[in-house]
Amino acid sequence: MRTSPLLRRKLISVAAVSAALFTAATASVAVAQETPVREAAAVPAAQTEAAPGAVAERLIVGYKSGATEAKSNRAADADAVAKGKEAGEDLDFQRRLGTGAALVDLGADLTTTDVADVVAEYQADPQVAYVVPDRLNTPKADRNDTEYAKQWDLFEATAGMNVPGAWPTSTGSGVTVAVIDTGYVTHSDLAANVVSGYDFISDTAVSVDGNGRDSNPADPGDWYNANECGSGIPASNSSWHGTHVAGTIAAATNNGKGVAGIAYGAKISPLRVLGKCGGYDSDIIDAITWASGGSVSGVPANSNVAKVVNMSLGGDGACTSATQSAINAAVNRGTTIVVAAGNENDNVANHSPGNCNNVISVAATNRTGAKASYSNYGSLVDISAPGGQTSTGTANGILSTLNSGTKTPSSESYAYYQGTSMATPHIAGLVALMKSANSTLTPAQIESALKTNARALPGSCSGGCGAGLADAAKTVQAVSGSGGSSGGTTFSSSTAVSVPDNGSAIESSIAVSGRSGNAPSALQVGVDITHTYRGDLVIDLVAPDGSTYRLKSAGSDSADNVNTTYTVNASSETANGTWKLRVQDTAAQDTGTLNSWKLTF
Repeated sequence: MRTSPLLRRKLISVAAVSAALFTAATASVAVAQETPVREAAAVPAAQTEAAPGAVAERLIVGYKSGATEAKSNRAADADAVAKGKEAGEDLDFQRRLGTGAALVDLGADLTTTDVADVVAEYQADPQVAYVVPDRLNTPKADRNDTEYAKQWDLFEATAGMNVPGAWPTSTGSGVTVAVIDTGYVTHSDLAANVVSGYDFISDTAVSVDGNGRDSNPADPGDWYNANECGSGIPASNSSWHGTHVAGTIAAATNNGKGVAGIAYGAKISPLRVLGKCGGYDSDIIDAITWASGGSVSGVPANSNVAKVVNMSLGGDGACTSATQSAINAAVNRGTTIVVAAGNENDNVANHSPGNCNNVISVAATNRTGAKASYSNYGSLVDISAPGGQTSTGTANGILSTLNSGTKTPSSESYAYYQGTSMATPHIAGLVALMKSANSTLTPAQIESALKTNARALPGSCSGGCGAGLADAAKTVQAVSGSGGSSGGTTFSSSTAVSVPDNGSAIESSIAVSGRSGNAPSALQVGVDITHTYRGDLVIDLVAPDGSTYRLKSAGSDSADNVNTTYTVNASSETANGTWKLRVQDTAAQDTGTLNSWKLTF
């Protein structure tokens, strides 16, 4: 078992370089070229790193349901020891995650090759469903330190989210939103809406509060010295990131002070997973599980189960099976997961958890309604919301609750931030309004209504910003039955088609009739594919005239299955006619099935 805080800190510091936390919005992150072909004996770098250039300290191992190791900690520990012996390393079972997966410590001073050897041992075991590194995640906000009239993001006609129009129908009453972030620092404009949460940070080098997991999610500050989070990384003050996010969702309103929260009748449950220089997947996975009502070993049952989870955080690489498993379980329990697309001005496909299935991935817009310069984009983005852009003026950021302390907590304050971290709580707040207006809504129905009632971006977006800019009033009216659209007309195919391994493309057809004019600019394409390595898959939508729209490209994404909804601008296509979904497996070793797909106009 690794015990050196210095070594842990070194790992986190290197990982923080890629996140570029609180740096200029124009910073970009280099990613490795992906290839659809993989060799059986090779273990990709992404499988051995906690972040680009940083060797993983721990692995998350998911066993198949019938395996003894899936139920017995003793068996999982014995398996770790045995596999370590085969690989020439000293492995140690740490704990069972909320999803049932095992967290395995890799020991000290391993190289990438050493980790690859261990990963290969697990991959060769037929009882292992997946093995992934315990990756580092960081807050997704771009900070700029500096009341309702200043909250353009809520009400301005050009690029606001039309929130005041939703309040006569819903204020979020009865809904708890879990904010998985840096925790909470006391603020009088938010305190009335904060309920109990939990501190999930297990590593004391990250928690900096003197202990590991406990029931106190108070944010002690996440400041760091120069070079402490990586060579060349300058010193940074504490961000109070979770408190800023929480204020956007549910700051007290009509109380004669401060800012207004979007769902000011809702409650916030702060779950602390991010500390000095970031936080680990394993802690985030347990927080997702616990927030949604799942059980986590050693943690008391959650008395404030959340129907909405906000994750304004992220890291690099494909969505791992470990994270996807936690998300799927949470969604199956009825919790909607809202995540930041990321701030790298890159395709969200390269950044997790914004690229995971079963989440609402949020891009950020500026005060003109265009994609913010820093925001990630792509076909996996579901919706856009105001994230601000302080480079064009501080007041063009998002104003919310904060603290004036540069290191440890001081007096409460307000400040403008920018980032997809700020866009995400706009959607989480809206989801709380929706769930309060109609408690029967499922996560899938919530996502559909968000997209159907969005409006076209007032400004430009190159690369894909989802269904458009969210409209709170129209969406809440739709789900409450007082207007809008709770979902368009849907045409579907439930005929299963096998996808051959490394073979020719298969096609499935849907005949659309009874529509007038062209297809919409936000045509929704729902896809359900079972496949054991979705990185092999290329997916295209084929319009009636033969035009093709790329939904998904091949890449090094080792997670299972594709179960998501893509948004396509098909406004140049005639709606009526035969539409096709084309799927091809481009690499050997894995097979799959197109179970069903649908078009929602």
